[in-house]
Amino acid sequence: MLFVLFLGPTVYLIGSFTEGLGNYINNFFNLTFNTHVYEDASLPWFYNWTILYWAWWISWSPFVGFFIAKISKGRTIREFIAAVLILPTIFNFMWMSVFGNSAIWLDSHVSGGALSALANDPDALMFRFLEYLPFTKVISFMVIAIIMIFFVTSADSGMFVMNSIATKNAKVSPKWQIAGWGVLLAVLALFLLNAGGLEALQSMTLITALPFSIIILVMIACLVKALSIDKKYYEQEFSVSTVPWSGKLWKDRLRQIVKVDSQNDIDSYMRDIAGNAIHELSNEFIKNGIEANINQGKEPNFIEIEIRYDLVNNFIYGVRSETKDFPEYFQKEENLSDMEDGQAYFPLAYFGDARQGYDVRLFTKDELIADILKHYERFVAIISEDKNKMFISSNANRRIR
Repeated sequence: MLFVLFLGPTVYLIGSFTEGLGNYINNFFNLTFNTHVYEDASLPWFYNWTILYWAWWISWSPFVGFFIAKISKGRTIREFIAAVLILPTIFNFMWMSVFGNSAIWLDSHVSGGALSALANDPDALMFRFLEYLPFTKVISFMVIAIIMIFFVTSADSGMFVMNSIATKNAKVSPKWQIAGWGVLLAVLALFLLNAGGLEALQSMTLITALPFSIIILVMIACLVKALSIDKKYYEQEFSVSTVPWSGKLWKDRLRQIVKVDSQNDIDSYMRDIAGNAIHELSNEFIKNGIEANINQGKEPNFIEIEIRYDLVNNFIYGVRSETKDFPEYFQKEENLSDMEDGQAYFPLAYFGDARQGYDVRLFTKDELIADILKHYERFVAIISEDKNKMFISSNANRRIR
């Protein structure tokens, strides 16, 4: 694309991209809902292009969706939308503008209509188009390589998804099984092409798209429901079981607030406050018949209490050592304590369900225990509700640190 952009009619392509994008935005709703029902001359193009590609992507969407979901685990919805929808769409606008408008310009100014004469033969048209650019042979081989990579990666994604469905998402499966799906995919495509050519393949695409379109509508409803449950899950408030702060320790609180802690201070906190709190609470859990495990690093950089379950997510509450940088103007304030290299150290609480943690530096041992029990009480309340079963799969039991 960059090759064509810089060695083709560059100024024309930049202008056409801007105009084309603006035209698309202005006519978005008209292009979306126009079925050409009153334009008999346009109907063949509408059926052979728009409808066909809608059906193509509907039938292909389960494979694409499953594959992208698999490689997007751990990403936020915002990151997913940006990387999967927005950026590829912008790139597609650029790709279509560069190649489409280059062909139009070359056909009008150089070839004398030779390119438009090959409109019904897109394979030959692509290589004829490259003849009007420098390094034709090299670029032609690159195009063939790119096409091969496209087909191989698409087939590989399809094989991966079919194998995941067949094995119920097993982490390990035999290599011959994955290869078998590839062979089956190739044989089916060759059979359709030999039976009726490209039209047979397109007809099969249209046939399979109908049931998938219904499934997609159901999945949209399920997604809305899941997001609603997700929102309620992460916004569920704590029960009012304790109030961490009281007025008894206000002098100690003041000293802690105005002081900038060093690494040694936080190491002491992790050992004397967080460590003692979690060990004491773990012993109390064990006395009540609940097995509570303590995980910690070799250095006092983290310590956590974990209560393991077979069918639901493990409960995890941990504290880890973190650092934050102060801006230069903040470091020069006389009313603030000195700090090491413009950094402050603090203990950060984290949880097994990846919710946002917070600074627990001002918590005493008993207050930290009370905070852990708040989260445990919330955890028990959540897993006891059937509507939250999407969050209580044991597959989610993994390290959050």
